[in-house]
Amino acid sequence: MRLAGRFLCAALGLSCIAAAHAQGYPARPIRVLVGFTPGGTTDVVARVIAQKMSDGLRQSVVIDNRPGAGANIAAELAAKAPPDGYTILCVNPGLAISATLYARLGYDALRDLAPVARIADSSHLLVVHPSLPARSIRELIALAKARPGQLNFSSSGVGNADHFAGELFNSMAGIRVVHVPYKGGAQAAQDTVTGQVSMYFSGILVGLPLAKAGKVRALAVATATRSPLAPGMPTIAEAGLPGYEMTLWNAIFAPAATPKEIIARLNTEILKSLQARDVRERLAGLGAAPGGGSPEDLGAYFKGEVEKFGRIVRSLGLRIE
Repeated sequence: MRLAGRFLCAALGLSCIAAAHAQGYPARPIRVLVGFTPGGTTDVVARVIAQKMSDGLRQSVVIDNRPGAGANIAAELAAKAPPDGYTILCVNPGLAISATLYARLGYDALRDLAPVARIADSSHLLVVHPSLPARSIRELIALAKARPGQLNFSSSGVGNADHFAGELFNSMAGIRVVHVPYKGGAQAAQDTVTGQVSMYFSGILVGLPLAKAGKVRALAVATATRSPLAPGMPTIAEAGLPGYEMTLWNAIFAPAATPKEIIARLNTEILKSLQARDVRERLAGLGAAPGGGSPEDLGAYFKGEVEKFGRIVRSLGLRIE
């Protein structure tokens, strides 16, 4: 009984300490880890939200770019950081993909990271070379079924979101379009323009100008809803593949043991920031819609993403050592 009482007192003491820290939070600058080089979409989205959060929190919110290993360097740093709210992580679907794609990671995203808030959603745009005799998703699927293994799609690399957008398309449509990985999105797009590859799940900001210039043919967006940048462009789901959805989301996570009061404070400030007109305008310029929701909402969504990508990893036998 005495031992149990000591444990109870210790637990209550830790709870009180955490609450006290939360009340004075933040007392110093907050670091946002980003697993990509400056200038990419995830980096720019992180900077947009960090700048506005600084105003609400009355503390600097600074970006710390730690690229490499499919953004897993930044994720592991965040997972092992002190759970005090002063180190957080801005991620994209790569975090969910890595959870089952990599044989060995120094962290477990579901166990070691706590969801805070979804901050932005943008879309892939499925584009094909103009010579391909397919002007719709239904026609593309029919063509791929008639020519199994003869069509191909480019990506910015094995395990990246555009790669999995193509593999999800293959899986749901029951087709076999061959994956051709590149070392970056620029070459993946260029070889679609020249006809070296048949199709590409491009970021919408890259693919839309190419389509308007007639260099590629845009068929549909990959998100569940239409993009504000191309409201006349159908989604893949409504154009012939019901249930297809591949969203390029960005979200904030924190170390798993971060006090709930701090998680709630960060969530509140992020949601307030997303309501600001200048933030919404900057996100729109990136082809992104503001996110939102509770930490619990993000947690449930993220778990579903891990399961979705895990099925693809297992079906293809993909594994990165």
